[in-house]
Amino acid sequence: MRGGERPLDQPVTKLSTIESPNFQGHLTRMDYLADSGIFLVRSITGLVVLLLNLRFLMQASRADYYNPISQGIVTATNPIIAPFRKLLPTLGRFDLANMLAAILCQTVGIGLIVWLSGASLFAPVYFLWAMVGILASLINIYFFALLIMVIASWLAPYSNHPALALVRELPEPVCEPVRRLIPAVGGLDFSIIVVFIGLSLIENTILVKPLAVILAMPRGLVVGL
Repeated sequence: MRGGERPLDQPVTKLSTIESPNFQGHLTRMDYLADSGIFLVRSITGLVVLLLNLRFLMQASRADYYNPISQGIVTATNPIIAPFRKLLPTLGRFDLANMLAAILCQTVGIGLIVWLSGASLFAPVYFLWAMVGILASLINIYFFALLIMVIASWLAPYSNHPALALVRELPEPVCEPVRRLIPAVGGLDFSIIVVFIGLSLIENTILVKPLAVILAMPRGLVVGL
């Protein structure tokens, strides 16, 4: 073997394209872009679904339509719900077009997040994940509305602020039946405690999280889950 020659069984020592620093840097930038896209989609979807769910609960509780906050939510969500009005009617207090719009928005958001993560853009299970996410969102709205009610009853019991007025109206469909069974004692409304416990059981033990486990729903895919 002459000097400077490489033995035949010795591999060529050079970085492959995948191992090169430039390519690794490109992958890192792509990861950052994907993470940013996921955060953006998740935030926008969460906001849209929150507004749609608030409107659904406003109608279910027959909240004051002329409340300025209610008016703002209705105005913001009308363009999203309008295409579904011809497909689904309103049954009493329940706006089915509103609920369908919320589920489809959540499904689209889930599909985009999963796609940005490198998986399929759509699969039938995304629709089921969206329904679980909507249920979790509704429970969270009730939970925080009750929490704000309790705090406001201590700090501003006589406030007529539009936000507090709406917060007091939203949980009435679930609080009123319990209040009939457990009336207030000495000015203390124990129905709120019972509803708190019931919502926690539904979310963590009975329905929402068990369904998420059964459907193999990734953690953090939906705001609140």
